[in-house]
Amino acid sequence: MRILFLTDNFPPEVNAPANRTFEHCREWARAGHAVTVVTGVPNFPAGKVFAGYRNRLWQTERIDGVRVIRVWTYIAANAGFGRRVLDYLSFMLAAILAAPFAGRADVVIATSPQFFTACAGWVVSLLKRTPFVFELRDLWPASIRAVGAVREGPMLRGLEALELLLYRRAAAIVSVTGSFREDLVRRGIDPGKIEIVTNGVDRAHFFPRAKNPALVDRLGLADCFVAGYVGTIGMAHGLETVLEAAAIMQRRPGGDDVRFLLFGDGAARPSLEARAASMGLGNLTFLDPVPRDRVPDYLAVLDAAVIHLRDEPLFRTVIPSKLFECMAMGIPVLHGVPGESAEIVEREGVGICFGSGDSEALCAAIETLRSRPNLAKTLAGNGIAAAGRYERTALAARLLACLETVAGATGAGAMARRVES
Repeated sequence: MRILFLTDNFPPEVNAPANRTFEHCREWARAGHAVTVVTGVPNFPAGKVFAGYRNRLWQTERIDGVRVIRVWTYIAANAGFGRRVLDYLSFMLAAILAAPFAGRADVVIATSPQFFTACAGWVVSLLKRTPFVFELRDLWPASIRAVGAVREGPMLRGLEALELLLYRRAAAIVSVTGSFREDLVRRGIDPGKIEIVTNGVDRAHFFPRAKNPALVDRLGLADCFVAGYVGTIGMAHGLETVLEAAAIMQRRPGGDDVRFLLFGDGAARPSLEARAASMGLGNLTFLDPVPRDRVPDYLAVLDAAVIHLRDEPLFRTVIPSKLFECMAMGIPVLHGVPGESAEIVEREGVGICFGSGDSEALCAAIETLRSRPNLAKTLAGNGIAAAGRYERTALAARLLACLETVAGATGAGAMARRVES
């Protein structure tokens, strides 16, 4: 089968959409399918082109058997709604223009969070007369409403109308959560064409490992209990709560033995750094992103991983992918995201849930893990055991089965694969 995948993010970027897309495409290529990805030059989240790349009209490379076509886009940092929309629109147009030169396809799949990529996928599917699959990673534009990026009005209503049009035109919708599926069904989308393929983890990359002594020493974390957040530092994540928890712990007797890490970049990082400096937080450190192959070493220095989103109804439908990576590495989770993801944490017994925005409860959870090492060990073991149920290889196979059904892979798609082999 020939699969054409449109995505705004792809390695060497290391955010969740890039990782999910790459790991799925890699597995499909290993299974003998011809996979082409159309994406932009790597620049997320700082809006700076990665070393070794240039923002050209067209450039190609091959990564683990996947053909990657990179197109020119207007590059903007992950901050400022207007410039980001220009970034999104430029990729949509560039992807549509590039598609005729990308070769034949049996199915076109495009992924959110922002759905201008899905718009491109739909148009490209029309041009190529092939089915269109919408991978739904975020309820956009509901998420931009939740963070206050756009006021209520004609623009937002127009975006929502476009969103529904894309759902209806898609031959299939692949949702990463059950809650997203329920939302779409309530809005009149046919439940029969919605498949759930959750986020997961590549256990060949994320697995239990000892703390790197050199890294611990460099970061000044020896003999400390380390709680950290790893990922995009954006408006939705509400990481002011972590700063407040750091301030509380800094004032408490014995709190000097607790250290906080915020590891990543994003729109909210500059303001958080300024606030941390004004609060005099000597127990909190910001760390810059590192290449994907080094991320597990940084995760391994954590005694507990903080996962947090702002307290918005929409975010109760989200399952952060970092949850599965922490589980696979045996890192207990301090989970401040109520809803579907909290149900996983509690069902699998992999961490402690606390209320979003409740810094006192976060401190209490840290104290619990610090004072009860046997509990921490149990949570870690539960995570390692449960991670197998979210193995990326199996999830890629489920999504592939959906694509094969849509493309009619037992007919033309399967014949094309046999001829190419």
